[in-house]
Parts: sequence; structure tokens; C-alpha cells
Amino acid sequence: MRLDRFGGALYVPVVTTPTLESVQQALGAVIDPTFERSLADLDALSNVELDGTKLKTQVRIASPAEQVRKQIRERLNAAVQPLGVTHVEIAWKVQVPKREASAVDPIPDVRNVILIISGKGGVGKSSVAANLAMSLRRAGTRVGLLDADIYGPSVPTMLGISGHPSSKDGKRIIPMQRFGLKMMSIGFLLEDDKQAVVWRGPMLHGALQQFIADVDWGELDYLLIDLPPGTGDVALTLAQKVKLTGAVVVTTPQEVALQDVYKSVSMCHKLNIPVLGVVENMSYYTDSAGVRQELFGAGGGAKIAEYAKAPLLGQVPLDPKVREWGDAGMPVVQAEPEAPAAQAFALVADALTNHIAAEHFERGAGQQTPTGDKPKKMRILR
Repeated sequence: MRLDRFGGALYVPVVTTPTLESVQQALGAVIDPTFERSLADLDALSNVELDGTKLKTQVRIASPAEQVRKQIRERLNAAVQPLGVTHVEIAWKVQVPKREASAVDPIPDVRNVILIISGKGGVGKSSVAANLAMSLRRAGTRVGLLDADIYGPSVPTMLGISGHPSSKDGKRIIPMQRFGLKMMSIGFLLEDDKQAVVWRGPMLHGALQQFIADVDWGELDYLLIDLPPGTGDVALTLAQKVKLTGAVVVTTPQEVALQDVYKSVSMCHKLNIPVLGVVENMSYYTDSAGVRQELFGAGGGAKIAEYAKAPLLGQVPLDPKVREWGDAGMPVVQAEPEAPAAQAFALVADALTNHIAAEHFERGAGQQTPTGDKPKKMRILR
């Protein structure tokens, strides 16, 4: 015992020195918020390095959602701080789950194919598709956007891209790109952007099949397909040709929109297309005084979600900036990521990717990780 100069006992704090084994055990016990399983059970930890009180590790996650990273980061810090670790550096490895595609699937390197549907025009479905695709891209994933609305293509305008796609071999079409986002639309093939497409069903089917099979999409984590309004045969064609991850349903709050959106959900059920979630667009407007005004009513998105037995992924406010930047050829999430609508789209993207990962894990009865392998016990790294 040490004494001070007056003869009293002097308190000396005990310094805890972390060990690699104790740190790894603490890290392995941390629960992944997506799967509600420990990181050790998921074999999600690797490259654990301890330098004095500084820790480095890599964590594999199945969703690029920022909220997931934040929760895991907080849980890791809370787990190792009592051991004396003063600094934690995390390298993230995002491994998006892959759909169970068949051997004859035309796009086997696309991990997820997601329909964006509404059943009704005028609800902002294409704006949601463009901003959702851009949000996923900004999260660091590989994303494609297919404009399947043959009669009313919107992607060229909303993404500010023109010109015609090329081909290296005369067989496969190279998709157009902007902001790292791969895109295909009938609008890229028209000589005049005001030209009408007057096609019968067989030509429509042929174009859709070509956009899927003959476009060199490469490796993608998510391919979003912006469907035309209504419950026509476009969804049927896609469901027959491609293994779909599921559909995101877009609605606005008012009752007149819901009646058509219910039909699109019913169509998904009949075609065995999983409904991944619902987005309520133009949900509310915040006036200059900061008061929330529900111009189109309230609760519509929740009603559709209940009917579809799917989560309400988010509510996007009615924001003039969405229209302004869309007309200018840049999604609001890219132009003004701090705008309320942009943040709402980002939250929808987070909720969607987290739901896809959780559903994939659940289909495997909790035995399949995003790699498709069974979870393993954590290895002790030295």
C-alpha cells in the first residue's frame, strides 16, 4: 500500500490490461440486430487485432443499413470498454443475401431483384424507385435500375442521362451509368424523347425479356425494376422469367389511391411474389411554421401494410425538392442528402435491406448466413 505525505492511504486505480482471448469472447457475445444471434454464432468476426488498448476487427453484416452499423458499433464498444479497450476500429464487410435463383435464371449474378409497384399512377412510384436505387448505391452496394414502364419511361429524365447504350459484341447491351448506378430504359433506345411507343403485348414481352437477359448487368446486389401502373402482364412476365426477391408497394395516404394499391398487393399474392414492404409517399407536408399538414389524409400506408402482412418501410414527406431535383435530372438523395425527403428515402432503403436479410435468414430456419453457409463458432485468432 502506498501512503501520501500525511501518512494516509493513497488510492491507486487498477489498470485493466485487455487480453486477446477476453476481447474475442466479449466481441463474440455481441448480438447482431438483424438476426438476433451472436456474432460468434454467425461467424461474422474476423481479423481481430489487439495493440495494447487499441482494437481492430472486421465485422460481416448482411445489410448496408447505417442503423445496423451504428447499433453494432455501440454494442462492440460497450462490450470491450470494461476490459480496458480504449479505441475500437471496425472494418465493415457487407455481404448481401442472395435470392435462390434457378439454373436457368437469366441474371444469376444479380443477388436481389425487387419490383417497385403501385397499381396506380400519380403516387410517385418512379420517384421512389429512383431515390431508393440511389440510396442503396450511396450505402455502398452495387445497384441497377430497370425502367419497365415501356409506355411512360421516367428514368432518363429523373437521372439526367441521355444517349444510347452500346454493345461490345453485338449481343449484350451495356447499361447506361450515372453516379455508379447501372440503368436501362426504353427511353435510351428512342430517337426522340417525345416519341410514343405503340406496341402490342408480344413486343412488350420481347422488350422486357431483352432488358433482363440481353443487358450485361454484371454483378449487382440489388436490381430495382420500376413497373408501370396497374396490374397488367408486365409483373406476370417478370415473375415467370426471373426469381424475384419481392416487391415494394408505393402508395399515398388517401383512400382513392388505396383501392388500386390493394389490387397490386392482391396481384403479388396470386403470383407468389413476396411483398417486402410498403412506402407511403407524399405522407405529409411541413409548412413554413414547422407544422405537419396531412394534405392527403393519414394512415393509408399502414392499411396497405396490414393488408399485405408486410412492414411499413417508411413515410416520405411531400417535399418540392423531390420534384425540383427530379426535373433537373438528379435524385434528391444525391443532390441534397440532408433534405427531409432524402433522409426519409435513406431510412426506407435501410429498412428494406434489413428486412431482406432477415427474411433470407428466416427462410433458412436461422441456419443460413448471407454467404449461404451454416453459422460457425468463432475462431480464436492469434
